[in-house]
Amino acid sequence: MSFGADQQFFSRLASANDSFAGSLPTTLARLAQLGAELDPAAPAPAANELQAMLHTVAGSAVTFGYRSLGQHARALEQRLRVLMTFDAVARSDWAIWLGELGQFVEAGQRDPRSLG
Repeated sequence: MSFGADQQFFSRLASANDSFAGSLPTTLARLAQLGAELDPAAPAPAANELQAMLHTVAGSAVTFGYRSLGQHARALEQRLRVLMTFDAVARSDWAIWLGELGQFVEAGQRDPRSLG
């Protein structure tokens, strides 16, 4: 049995975890920026990037031990997907979703490991 391969694996995993944690503030800031740029009358450009970023955050967060952050990102992504399927969505519905995105970003910036 070779323990070298295990050590290499865990070393790479720790490095990837550090990389995720180090990039999280920038990622959260970009999510906030895209939320501010989202125009309910023409949401597609910002919404498409938001959806892709939330999808990536959701998968990566769970992988690297940020389970609550990942689950919340997944829920936001799914609600965004639903909003995007309709030809017309009320401004109030967009406002609610954007408010939830803002809360997600703020909570993630405070303490991403215990996002509730």
